[in-house]
Amino acid sequence: MDRLIIEGGHKLEGNISITGAKNVAMKVILTGLLTKKEIVVENVPLITSVYGTADLVNHLGVNVKIFDNHTMRIKGNGLNGFTIPLDMGGLYRTATMVIGPLLQRFGKAIVPNPGGCRLGKRPVDWHISGLKALGAHISYKDGFFYATAKKLKGARFKFAKNTHTGTETLILAAVKAEGETVIENASLEPEVDDLIRLINQMGGKIKRKDNRVIVISGVKKLNGADFNIMPDRNEAVTFAVGAICSGGRLLIKGAREKDLSSFLGYLKIIGAGYRIAGEDTIEFSGRKKLKPSNITTGPYPGFMTDWQAPWALMMTQAAGMSSVHESVFEDRFSYVEQLSKMGANIVPFKPLVKKPAKFYNFNWSKKPKDRYQAISIHGKTPLHEAVLEVADLRAGATLVLAAVIAGGKSIIYGIDHIDRGYENIASRLGRLGVPIKRLKD
Repeated sequence: MDRLIIEGGHKLEGNISITGAKNVAMKVILTGLLTKKEIVVENVPLITSVYGTADLVNHLGVNVKIFDNHTMRIKGNGLNGFTIPLDMGGLYRTATMVIGPLLQRFGKAIVPNPGGCRLGKRPVDWHISGLKALGAHISYKDGFFYATAKKLKGARFKFAKNTHTGTETLILAAVKAEGETVIENASLEPEVDDLIRLINQMGGKIKRKDNRVIVISGVKKLNGADFNIMPDRNEAVTFAVGAICSGGRLLIKGAREKDLSSFLGYLKIIGAGYRIAGEDTIEFSGRKKLKPSNITTGPYPGFMTDWQAPWALMMTQAAGMSSVHESVFEDRFSYVEQLSKMGANIVPFKPLVKKPAKFYNFNWSKKPKDRYQAISIHGKTPLHEAVLEVADLRAGATLVLAAVIAGGKSIIYGIDHIDRGYENIASRLGRLGVPIKRLKD
């Protein structure tokens, strides 16, 4: 088990370029199931989520090669299987996304219940309901989904709740289905639009209509394409928070203003420093005084759920009481206990919500007494060193930032979670002035 050792009390200073978006790169690989032609991809993040997804489709006969210069070549002319083993598909939530393409090719698919960060139940039933609307017959037994279909046909389907991965699952299934598919309450996330951009380059016919409606006209075949992945907005926010909390100054190349609008809006509220320094480039800087804030996460264009953990850390350095209300996932506060070890004053609470089943973007049920959907943060609080354990990707990045601004030397275990979404985080932080080492246990 690898661990990070970080000496705190140092500023993030300099320039950094953001890598390609994790949540696009993983889905780009799956398009290799839809065509026999070659897809050449640039700005590929070299992270374990990408390598793992590549292994998943390689098992099915798709040839994926990832190179050190952040390029990738995908060719699906060898596709020869329709079954994903439990030990592979159970690791990534992209597992159910292969069902549609495999049904198009073989008329059947067997995939395990997907994994990923454990942020709650991740209701795969929405994905399955959408696939059934297109004509798939799907049953579940012993941890596997068994799907069959003579032919997928276009349909109108409305998601009960907003779902990023569910929207992409239906796009991949419907692009070669017979007729027209209309997805209502579709995700507005920029990463979804990037996937649509690629598929349209390949010859797909996908259009957005009235924001949350996507119309897909099925095509018989798709071609190859040359594609450049958008920058990762989660990574941009992570490094921005690091610069602000540490009192540093960081020029981030690949920070796109339009994708970060809600984050930047809240930076204005708390008095944090930033300036637009050029096309897709923003400079972030620390300020001596930060104001408290109250945020509620939500689907795009709202405040992204992936940003709430680093934001909570930043609020430990703001003078006053702040709150974070999580509405997208029902279990996303694993970092609270770890920050409390470092001296943070964070108190969980259950917010009063009149119609929780409608308000929350997950399948609501009455929660046990020890579960909560919000936290109050009492700042400003100096943080000190600690031995920390990472439970999920974004919590892991937050704990790394906490160790950077804390006094003393901290040790962080469970960094394989961080590797899923951040490329070489230790060496990149080191170049920004942070004394950090990665060691094997």
